[in-house]
Amino acid sequence: MKTKIWAALLAVYLVWGSTYLGIRFAIETIPPFLHASVRFLISGIFLYTWRRMAGDPAPTARQWFSAFVVGSLLLVGGNGLISLAETGMPSGVAALLVATIPMFMVLVEALRKGGARPSIGQVAGLLIGFSGVAVLIGPAEFGGTRDFDLLFGGVTLVAAFSWSLGSIYSRNADQPKSTLLFTGMQMLMGSIGLIIVSTLKGEPASFSLAAVSNRSIFGLLYLVTFGSLLGFTSYAWLLRNAPVSLVSTYAYVNPIVAVLLGALFVGEKLNARILVAALIIVGSVILVNLARKPAPKQAESDQTLKAG
Repeated sequence: MKTKIWAALLAVYLVWGSTYLGIRFAIETIPPFLHASVRFLISGIFLYTWRRMAGDPAPTARQWFSAFVVGSLLLVGGNGLISLAETGMPSGVAALLVATIPMFMVLVEALRKGGARPSIGQVAGLLIGFSGVAVLIGPAEFGGTRDFDLLFGGVTLVAAFSWSLGSIYSRNADQPKSTLLFTGMQMLMGSIGLIIVSTLKGEPASFSLAAVSNRSIFGLLYLVTFGSLLGFTSYAWLLRNAPVSLVSTYAYVNPIVAVLLGALFVGEKLNARILVAALIIVGSVILVNLARKPAPKQAESDQTLKAG
């Protein structure tokens, strides 16, 4: 069992950490929201059909509504905005900003009615973490030249916040017993929202299939097969067979993997600002997770999609 756990964990570490680079490749010649809609439509059809054929009961209308809300927050507001942000910023930097999701979740949980108040350790983690964000996207005095527009950094933080809202909402939402079925439903509902946003932005009208590069096709196929299917299947299995504290370590590893892959394969800068910010942000996420208060098993097992 231990071998299977570490194999699945390694898949989550590497696959989810590499999705930011996959997005970078896909959006080179495919518009960001259009690429995301295709990715999750294909993945959603596969997961939903598979689980229904495997015997999972048909979802109720309330469960489809839950999937619509969660899918919109996670995939349209989350993944869609991340894809948009990567059109103007390095994939590794985007991954570091997305690593703030656990911090935003603590804030959202504290502010919602009946939510858990953060511990002193979590408050310290929040302050440290957002100081790392300031280093990453702040002025030159905070750590040297910033090689991307501040607007894209803001878009990524909005995406992380939207992801946090969706994750918190999903905990009490009416959903099927099957995690994978609900994931497929989220993908299907999210893909509809992404198609709508893509159409409103005029992406289909300006898109040329003949202009799509092989690298973008590879990126999209990688995101569908590895990012959306293999990665989440491994994650869902881990939630049932490994301690949540161990599974949650992906949040520390993914941004580091993304930064290294971006520097290795597309020459993204790996300067002092990024290295210092990475240490601060990842360290703060570790502190926030270690300092969290004991929670009921259902609340701890946040079985939602991952941003990337």
